[in-house]
Amino acid sequence: MLHLKQGGIRFVGTVSAAASNTKTGKLIDSILRVDHAGELGADRIYAGQMAVLGNTPVGPTIKHMWEQEKRHREKFEELIVKHRARPTVLTPVWNVAGFLLGAGTALMGKKAAMACTVAVETVIVDHYNDQLRTIMASDVADENKELLDTIQKFRDEEQEHHETGLEHGAEQAPFYQALTKVIHFGCKTAIAISKVV
Repeated sequence: MLHLKQGGIRFVGTVSAAASNTKTGKLIDSILRVDHAGELGADRIYAGQMAVLGNTPVGPTIKHMWEQEKRHREKFEELIVKHRARPTVLTPVWNVAGFLLGAGTALMGKKAAMACTVAVETVIVDHYNDQLRTIMASDVADENKELLDTIQKFRDEEQEHHETGLEHGAEQAPFYQALTKVIHFGCKTAIAISKVV
């Protein structure tokens, strides 16, 4: 059983309806769990960036991306409830980690914040593309057009965020290569864990 609680999802119980013993059910459950976790993390990254850079000239740009991430998060919260999927038990961890990553890179300056955006969005766009290929190769596409359309739309918006980061000097951030490699690794690890846990 799932309950919405002040903008977040609280999972009560141990069985996911979406992850019935069918292959399709397990696929949907995994997709919704990891995508909800990712959009929660992105929401918190931009919240952290806004806390530091919100009153600077780049503030409106960050706010625009944050508003899109909030809508992404809300949509996946809606889909988790609709499909009775189980959210990750690590929601509190991703909540804090996302904010700290956003605020921490923003404290290093605008370009470092944008490098964070580019790194995160690179992983997310690749992740969504992988999901789209998986969905199209399964029976899920015909049964879940809403999910397919949602992932495509959000993938395109995440690509837009990636381009925005580049336009705002991400590649000129101090230690750009090292910073983005660490963030890539962290995002990929979070994705792998959230698919299951």
